[in-house]
Amino acid sequence: MAKQIQAALTILRRKQVEARIGLSRSTIYERIKAGTFPAPISLGAKSVGWLESEIDAWLASQIEKSRKAG
Repeated sequence: MAKQIQAALTILRRKQVEARIGLSRSTIYERIKAGTFPAPISLGAKSVGWLESEIDAWLASQIEKSRKAG
């Protein structure tokens, strides 16, 4: 349970998200604008991050969609 709470509160920075999902910065922001990718949270004036749990859920849904289409 503590591990689930910790994962829900882990924040990934943009470079970590890019490496994890294999998409470029511009593609990530295009998908955010289109509503097909989790929006970042503000960490400060010029700093954003993504909740690891939301990125994990997005990845899981992409895998599921891919498996159904194939």
